[in-house]
Amino acid sequence: MRPSESKILSLRELKSRVGEHQQRGEKVVFANGCFDILHVGHVRYLEAARTTGDVLIVAINSDSSVRELKGTGRPILDESARARLIAALRAVDYVVIFSESSVEPLLRELRPDVHAKGTDYTAETVPERAVAKELNIRIAIVGDPKNHSTRDMLYALRKGPHA
Repeated sequence: MRPSESKILSLRELKSRVGEHQQRGEKVVFANGCFDILHVGHVRYLEAARTTGDVLIVAINSDSSVRELKGTGRPILDESARARLIAALRAVDYVVIFSESSVEPLLRELRPDVHAKGTDYTAETVPERAVAKELNIRIAIVGDPKNHSTRDMLYALRKGPHA
């Protein structure tokens, strides 16, 4: 098994690890996304998320949930490839793949200390804000201004360099 593969865990395994980290007084941070075609905006988001705590968990949408969110033709990379790419990043401690339409069940199950969202959100627009408040999970808006997107990259690739 490659080192990055050991970071990809089932929810059951991850829940156990989170408990161990929190018992040691470590702050657990949770981030999520599709991460279909990794780009610099993703890296900056995850690196910034990591600075808000001691351990970074990244939840990646399953292939079926990416199709629901993004439409036909997506994801470009399957969930296994996306999980391996994210797990290979130094800032990331654990990766879990989820198929629900929302990360609220994961927040309830894992109970991280921080829920990190990108700058395309505000504290008031985070979809999981009510659950975070209920569970006393701090919301952190992190990363660069959102001026990178997979959609834009795909458009540029389809258009070609000389179009």
